[in-house]
Amino acid sequence: MKEYFPTSKIQFDGPKSRNPLAFKHYNPDEVVEGKTMREHLRFAAPYWHVMRNTLGDPFGDGTAQMPWDDGSNSVENALARVDVFFEFLEKMDIDYYCWHDRDIAPELNDLAASNDALDQVVAKLKTKQEESGKKLLWGTACLFTHPRYSQGAATSPDARVYAYAAAQVKKALECTNALDGLGYTFWGGREGYSTLLNTNMKRELDHLATFLHMAIEHADKIGYTGPFYIEPKPREPSTHQYDSDAAACLNFLREYNLTDRFKLNIETNHATLAGHTMEHELTVAANAGLLGSIDANRGDTLLGWDTDQFPTDIYGTTQVMLVVLGMGGFTTGGLNFDAKRRRESHEPIDLIHAHIGGMDTFARGLKIAAAIRADGRLADFVQDRYASFNNGFGAKIETGMTSFEELEAIALAGGEPQVKSGRQEYLENLINEFI
Repeated sequence: MKEYFPTSKIQFDGPKSRNPLAFKHYNPDEVVEGKTMREHLRFAAPYWHVMRNTLGDPFGDGTAQMPWDDGSNSVENALARVDVFFEFLEKMDIDYYCWHDRDIAPELNDLAASNDALDQVVAKLKTKQEESGKKLLWGTACLFTHPRYSQGAATSPDARVYAYAAAQVKKALECTNALDGLGYTFWGGREGYSTLLNTNMKRELDHLATFLHMAIEHADKIGYTGPFYIEPKPREPSTHQYDSDAAACLNFLREYNLTDRFKLNIETNHATLAGHTMEHELTVAANAGLLGSIDANRGDTLLGWDTDQFPTDIYGTTQVMLVVLGMGGFTTGGLNFDAKRRRESHEPIDLIHAHIGGMDTFARGLKIAAAIRADGRLADFVQDRYASFNNGFGAKIETGMTSFEELEAIALAGGEPQVKSGRQEYLENLINEFI
């Protein structure tokens, strides 16, 4: 079988290596906090970026060289991509992957024909999984590209579009289950509005909740037992998307009684577009016990859109892994590289370089986060900062056993509180010791 990536399987050479086609820090068998790096990081490759992204932008055509792709919208071309994708997974030593239904198989503008095409590709994916041991981290349906979804899918004002979206998710969920997928994701790229002048927000949110409850019901019918994920994003393409950030998603899930089956898939670039740090979004989800998986990328502070760049910021990956380790690690989720090469990096080998960089950056973040946790000074400082709530009336506040009257008496008797420094600069210096 012809090979398209001009390299052997990427190996760990160590930090002193100058080999550009080797890992410097990602050693899959190295044990950190009782688990191997492979188990901790659970890297996944996105089918849409690796196989389908042409590297076009709003101002120019795609530049990506994809010699395996004949440019047709045929099932035969879709089947040929599968072999190339698994060559990539094998050479990168990546264990998991993710897909949208319309990435792996063509949209044929006829639902039955599209379903048949999807079945053919899924059958081949199943065979390749069995041969290679690779696994599907999560699947999803593309409910935002086709013109029928220009005004939403599960929030469309047209019941016929809603029904079409339900049928598409039904099939994608069945395909995910057939491939033993560990999760299923909803990203509401069009689930929002451009203007409230023509929008009944309450009705649309009710419809969306009904849609998700039907997904749960169908999952139970077909024996899918994995989690569902919602992926927050504030805007682009919609002016306002209902899944705008982690807090908005959690509020929606709680309001509509969906927290028992849904978790969040948090993406770095989406967090920054929402005006938050990735650390903030992960912490919000983890505090609720609903951090399921992560899309690992970064944005560009000079650009205001979703640039999906590969993670190279060691501070950022350290913060991510501090949260992940703090919650006990991934269970069904992982680190999916929802990232694309820059438009200038158009050769197939650039996909290899990009993923090596992302995997090494997260490996460094994992090791640094583990070292910070083992050192203990950061955790001890935070614990000490809240020590006044460990006993006395502070403990009564946390257990709900006090009142305004009792606290007023304490405040009158105690005089002006003397507030201790938060020591932000000290803590930033502490982190720098490890990085």
